Amino acid sequence: MPISNKKGTMILFSDPLCPTCHCIRIIVAEKDIPVSIEYTDIHCPPKNLVKINSYQPIPILIDRDFTLYNPKIIIEYFDERYPHPPLMPIDPASRAQVRMMIHHIEQEWHSLLGFRPNEDISVKARNRLKSDLVILSAALEKTSFFMSECFSLLDATLAPLLWRLPTIGINFSPKTKTVEKYIHRIFSRQSFQQSLSDFERTMRTKFTI
Repeated sequence: MPISNKKGTMILFSDPLCPTCHCIRIIVAEKDIPVSIEYTDIHCPPKNLVKINSYQPIPILIDRDFTLYNPKIIIEYFDERYPHPPLMPIDPASRAQVRMMIHHIEQEWHSLLGFRPNEDISVKARNRLKSDLVILSAALEKTSFFMSECFSLLDATLAPLLWRLPTIGINFSPKTKTVEKYIHRIFSRQSFQQSLSDFERTMRTKFTI
């Protein structure tokens, strides 16, 4: 392998602003996984990481001679290797529903953010996201967390998007008050606060400890 880690501590190469990388860091903190996080610019990664995966070299997980470089695979690996607390439902139907919703969040919402805050976003895209937040607000009235009474991978996937809303000029309306309450609940979690990079903390000051 181009990179190996003989010290026994896992290394996660993570961009400090990428929403997908942020999601993985939330999971690391939620499960208290013993991993060393190395912050690396997703647009200018080290050559040795590019050799592993030239398509998207960040995030990458190095566990001794074992290397993973797909975000979804890294997330599933963490959830299976460290099963407590569980972040996925037990029954297959519910797990499938969660995966479908995660796919929607990544394809329809995360794609609007890009990899950096303050990137240009069209009026059409911004209005669509605002409309989706109204729908999300209605869904959050039924459970404490998104589609569940317990924190799950869905919340870890959604949280980076919600944290970045101010950077793309989206504010809340009276129709999305439930989302605001949900945001306070998620952002106040110790695991979420631990997941933030220094750059991400500068996006908001109200919710940082």
